Amino acid sequence: MTDVPPRAELILGQEVPDGLAEELVAALTGLGAPPARTRRAVDHRGVEDIPWMVLVSLPLQAFLGGLGAEAVKDAYASFKGLVRKVARPASSAPGALGEAHEARPLLLQDPVGGLSIVLEADLPAEAYERLAGLDLTAFSVGPLHYDRAQGRWRSVLDEAAG
Repeated sequence: MTDVPPRAELILGQEVPDGLAEELVAALTGLGAPPARTRRAVDHRGVEDIPWMVLVSLPLQAFLGGLGAEAVKDAYASFKGLVRKVARPASSAPGALGEAHEARPLLLQDPVGGLSIVLEADLPAEAYERLAGLDLTAFSVGPLHYDRAQGRWRSVLDEAAG
């Protein structure tokens, strides 16, 4: 029996242009993520869904572990720029991605454990630095959000559960 290498999956909102999807795949590949498959989200979502623009499903701990490596520093900077581009799209041009849409985050989600990390457009540099060294085994329920006041990644649901 052969082990099949894990795949990353990008689930894109209908309003995400194909070119941006290609940039995301290239950025994730440059950061060492497994090969990515892209698909579009269904138009109709329930009100309980997190209003994300792009959902990236990949083995999170391995991906985050690779973010700190010196060899991927340029790719990492590019990825942070794409998160900003996805989460806070420019709405000045007609037909632009963000037209009539509020800012929505990019979600990283582990396909096995289901833990997710919310990447908002305006995250400070320290959030990305702490993300690279984040130990996901410390969390059982997500989503994880960066708490600017406390300077750390946290899961409010984990904290509420005790």
